[in-house]
Amino acid sequence: MTHPNAASRPTQAVILAGGQGSRLRPYTDDRPKPMVEIPGTGTPIIGHQLTWLAEEGVTDVVVSCGHLAEVLQKWLDSADLPVSVTTVVETEPLGRGGGLKYAAARLPHPDRPWYATNGDIWTRFSLRDMADFHTERDAVATLALARPRIPWGAVQTDGFGHITDFIEAPPSTFEINAGVYVFSPEFAGMLPERGDHERTTFPRLARERKLAGFPIPQGAYWRAIDTAKDLSEAAKELAALGR
Repeated sequence: MTHPNAASRPTQAVILAGGQGSRLRPYTDDRPKPMVEIPGTGTPIIGHQLTWLAEEGVTDVVVSCGHLAEVLQKWLDSADLPVSVTTVVETEPLGRGGGLKYAAARLPHPDRPWYATNGDIWTRFSLRDMADFHTERDAVATLALARPRIPWGAVQTDGFGHITDFIEAPPSTFEINAGVYVFSPEFAGMLPERGDHERTTFPRLARERKLAGFPIPQGAYWRAIDTAKDLSEAAKELAALGR
């Protein structure tokens, strides 16, 4: 029996892959951030993302390129990809919201919902569940929410100021935007031509109660690859997962 929401689950996605990745140097001296390989896998971040999207029912992906776009395009042309990929390159910086709007214009089905993800996110969870969550809340946009681990050891105290425990790298008490989204068809029309949608479109939708937050299930893998340390941590975690 098919799920009642199956028809409203996206089959198209945008990957925002234009970032400079300056904090990942020297890895990003000759390639854009999504082309950095996860150590031990022989596959760049974007390769892992495309595999994940395909497993979640996506057939068409638009990749928005910027910094060293030709390196990314060359890899996409030569790789055996599990989805149909179109690339777009911003000729001038449009900002995050403008870039998203520009890429969304190339989606094959503008009248249907779509996923989007930042090009430096390495994660595995059920996008189908997230799409159903989005539909059930009648949201225009849904953000995946993560609880990243704090990079320091934390201290617990009692009411008298005595230290009772030390906790190594605890999860944050705050949820953050995990860089993975579900958007309804009308969302693209609400994006600015240029500028940042996180300062304009998202706050407006939040006021209208049309912005939902989907907590990534506990135990699911999520990491933003922002620094060389993130790369080595990802490799360690992958080895532990036996992937």
